[in-house]
Amino acid sequence: MNELDSLVESAQQLFAQSATPAELENAKAQFLGKAGRITELMKGMAQLSVEEKKSRGAAINVAKQAIEAALTARRQALADAELQVQLKAEALDVSLPGRQRGMGGLHPVSLTQERIESIFGSMGFDVAEGPEIEADWFNFTALNTPEDHPARSMHDTFYVEGGSATAPNLLRTHTSPVQVRHAVQHVKQHRALIDAGQSMPEIRVIVPGRTYRVDSDATHSPMFHQCEGLWIGENVSFKDLKVVFTDFCRTFFESDDLVLRFRPSFFPFTEPSAEIDIQFQTGPLAGRWLEVAGSGQVHPNVVRNMGLDPEKYIGFAFGMGMDRLTMLRYGVNDLRLFFDGDIRFLSQFQ
Repeated sequence: MNELDSLVESAQQLFAQSATPAELENAKAQFLGKAGRITELMKGMAQLSVEEKKSRGAAINVAKQAIEAALTARRQALADAELQVQLKAEALDVSLPGRQRGMGGLHPVSLTQERIESIFGSMGFDVAEGPEIEADWFNFTALNTPEDHPARSMHDTFYVEGGSATAPNLLRTHTSPVQVRHAVQHVKQHRALIDAGQSMPEIRVIVPGRTYRVDSDATHSPMFHQCEGLWIGENVSFKDLKVVFTDFCRTFFESDDLVLRFRPSFFPFTEPSAEIDIQFQTGPLAGRWLEVAGSGQVHPNVVRNMGLDPEKYIGFAFGMGMDRLTMLRYGVNDLRLFFDGDIRFLSQFQ
């Protein structure tokens, strides 16, 4: 073995013993650095003849290439080893079940609202929306509840900034104000027909949405959901109210043997007025009368505030709590569960 072969073998052995990239670079310097052994051999060729330089230079280059090849191989080996350590440290146990993101769904009250809108939509009712921050006139006065009316005490609510001392703004206590707003717009749209003494298209609308009152217990919440209904025309009677609401309840609860009763009551915006109770004939609530809505013939003063002549136009209105309907449909006995945000409870309805 000549000198150059021995040099290559020494480099290969030293590279193989290098356990880290830093050690390997130090070993490289001994052979290929500025003061390395290959560099020294190249410098020693200065005293050789031209022919000797050719043969000696070629041999040294072969040795240099062999050392560089050994260095590259060791660098790759160290990099591969480091990668394997990293992969092992970050390894995933593919035998574990995957973690899936749960699918969301509609809130049970939203499901009830969709169901109500679908049922009344099949009867020809439109859906109307209005502001939750309402003017005192629409919320009370237009609905035949003037400032000194005792019924206002039943609607204690949250007043907000804006408006004036005589006409304050408040969080609406029911969705009935939207009935008036919708009717007023409807009358404006068909004013020419009305002034000409012709028949105006009927007003047939439901108004679902959030409402607010100072009240909180197992069956009441400061924020709750209502759905009001209104049907105004020239020949709309209490009989129509009974037919419409009976059909709605039996469809909503999927029970053809559901019994309804209309119990006399008082509301400022209807006259005559009635509470609507239902009775299931089967199931855990069988035999019990359950109040689900208030209703009545629209009061003449309210019809006037809509811009219509109560001598010509007549109709009925009703209002029901969507939260209560949801409780009855799903057998929930505490309203607060709907708004606690417990995903374990809410996921049952998906």
